[in-house]
Amino acid sequence: MSEHPVPRPGILDIAPYIGGESRVAGVKRVIRLASNESALGPSPRALEAYRAEAQEIFRYPDGGSVALRRAIARRHGLDAERIVCGTGSDELISLLARAYAGAGDEVVYSRHGFLMYPIAAQSAGARPVAVPEKRLTADVDGLLAHVGSRTKLVYLANPNNPTGTFLPRDEVRRLHAGLPKSTLLVIDAAYAEFVARNDYEPGIELVQGAENVVMLRTFSKIYALAGLRVGWAYGSAGIIDVLNRVRGVFNINLPAQAAAVAALEDVAAVDRAREHNDIWRPWLERELASLGLEVTPAVANFVLVHFGTGAKGSDAAWSFLQSRGILTRKMGAYGLPEHIRITVGLEEEMRAVVAATADFLKAS
Repeated sequence: MSEHPVPRPGILDIAPYIGGESRVAGVKRVIRLASNESALGPSPRALEAYRAEAQEIFRYPDGGSVALRRAIARRHGLDAERIVCGTGSDELISLLARAYAGAGDEVVYSRHGFLMYPIAAQSAGARPVAVPEKRLTADVDGLLAHVGSRTKLVYLANPNNPTGTFLPRDEVRRLHAGLPKSTLLVIDAAYAEFVARNDYEPGIELVQGAENVVMLRTFSKIYALAGLRVGWAYGSAGIIDVLNRVRGVFNINLPAQAAAVAALEDVAAVDRAREHNDIWRPWLERELASLGLEVTPAVANFVLVHFGTGAKGSDAAWSFLQSRGILTRKMGAYGLPEHIRITVGLEEEMRAVVAATADFLKAS
């Protein structure tokens, strides 16, 4: 008998998720470009709604997030009964794995996909299966080739974090068509609001006509409510029923629900955030490319930059930028050790990144 509590097999094999850094020792004001947070911050209406609930925090929140689900439904033209809210989309990713996979099962995902997918699979006791990508983009044929009788879920981040690439509507449909009806396709569309492409669709169309698809969304990115942890899922009545059975009863706190409703209603704030990103992401890509760096074409609010190894490699670049008070994200945990990811920030922050990168490349 063990002398201390022992977790079940596989738990200690999980590599914990580590978020982007937010501080640099000795630096008062840092430029935080490590976590794909919004450049412009939250809607003033969301802040006002949050503050208005301050006197009510002794009350339990609505366990069903009814007002928030109805607001989401109005904004996107959906059925509120087929929506469930979560503590960020991270909670929903984990709940889906826990509800649909277990020991002996497999969970398939794209090799450079979001780190929460393998963590969720391992936490449920299932085996995560990472599928190689093509040109840093999810490979439909590769994903389908790795789907077998034990595959319970396929996670697809679209657009993908951290590569910033995406699969067009027809490719996502082809992926779904090739899956067994018993395999759940989870389309994680956390960055959908940033995409301005005619060939992109976040997953709503597939959910409308299929029982084995669920779309995940978040308020952490374009809505700039990352600190409140609010996400949502849209799926068939059966999937939503399952998620409601396994989620926390009061998983979205009272001020967070109010702020999310107000953020949805402030369409102008979302438009400003998208327009800012449409200007400064391409600008950042062009400027970094002009320095001789390889930048993966992206559609979200970040760019993936290849530095390589050695004296001018990614580790050295990350450290140099950090010494200037600029926080970016190392990509080794995603299988991309020669890259760093840079969030699109304010104009002065983008100019500071380019200037510091130029200095780094010039340094002997």
